[in-house]
Amino acid sequence: MNILTNILLLGITADGGEGGGLMNFLPLVLIILVFYLFFIRPNMKKSKDLKKFRENIKKGDRIITIGGIHGKIIEVQERTFTIEVEGGNKLRIEKSAVAMEGVSENLAKE
Repeated sequence: MNILTNILLLGITADGGEGGGLMNFLPLVLIILVFYLFFIRPNMKKSKDLKKFRENIKKGDRIITIGGIHGKIIEVQERTFTIEVEGGNKLRIEKSAVAMEGVSENLAKE
């Protein structure tokens, strides 16, 4: 077992010389692990949560679009929403344009 550990970790070859070994790849593996844990994984989780939120939006929910428009969902289609904004105006937006759930002070009075 000790010989196998030396070969893998220290890169010692059968003739006694030192080869590439696992130790040369360790910094690269650690960098990839750090990027995954701190950048890729949280971004994937956030994206998954946002997709789940967009799928669960129903008529009557209040939302905020990516552009900052506050509105109330009045109709749900397959790929779009129709929202009502202040003044009774209606806008049709893509589901991907919804950023978050929100409460507009003016629309909350209704």
